[in-house]
Amino acid sequence: MELDPAYAPLHVANIRTLVREHYFDGLAIVRVQDDFVAQWDDPEADDGGDPHEMRPLGSAKATVPPEFTRAIAPSLPWVRLPDGDVYAPEVGFSDDFPAARDPADDETWLVHCYGTLAVSRDNAPDSGNGSGLYVAIGQPPRRLDRNLTVVGRVVEGMDELSALPRGHGPLGFYTHPKNRTPILDIRVAADLPPAQRPNIEILRTGSPSFQRLLGASRNRHDAFYVTPPGKVDICAVPAPVRELSRP
Repeated sequence: MELDPAYAPLHVANIRTLVREHYFDGLAIVRVQDDFVAQWDDPEADDGGDPHEMRPLGSAKATVPPEFTRAIAPSLPWVRLPDGDVYAPEVGFSDDFPAARDPADDETWLVHCYGTLAVSRDNAPDSGNGSGLYVAIGQPPRRLDRNLTVVGRVVEGMDELSALPRGHGPLGFYTHPKNRTPILDIRVAADLPPAQRPNIEILRTGSPSFQRLLGASRNRHDAFYVTPPGKVDICAVPAPVRELSRP
């Protein structure tokens, strides 16, 4: 998973604190809703859990202000996608993250695509602190844009997350603890010894190669396509990732 502190600095900092203090180790994936999300958190934090059994947050913050959007800034990388969008005046890529902008309101935000990593919350906008996280595993739930804090995306392992057994309780929560997938450990990659860090490359969205990829997706010329689409959706072409062999 790749985090983006440019768009959600407070939540990313809190998540890194939780990871470094081993908050997630031994917790579980508690919810897998078909065509929607896979979510993990402290099972005791869900409705009906015992508050006395909830895992302490350590030095992480219990409350973090919502970071649904942020102001547009020249320092933010931006590669505009000219094909249009239903949910935002502009869409494009900020580094390798799919993003949107509303220049009239001076706002920008990361959008919900397949593989998006975001912070779960209750009704109160500030009720998500990063101790509960979810990943979009189905059709892009763009209706969630600007309503939850997006902190990054999964760069490896979506085949595993999207194939998890579905929960059969309301909203895809597991009704029996034995059905939950346990979390062994989560680590900050930069804290690992070099030999244990993921050795991956991500294609830069501002590169000519990525622009050629967009063009190929927009204007399919292979024999199967009778009518090329002529446009490409912001969620249809994620920045490609490849794993490199170690010397």
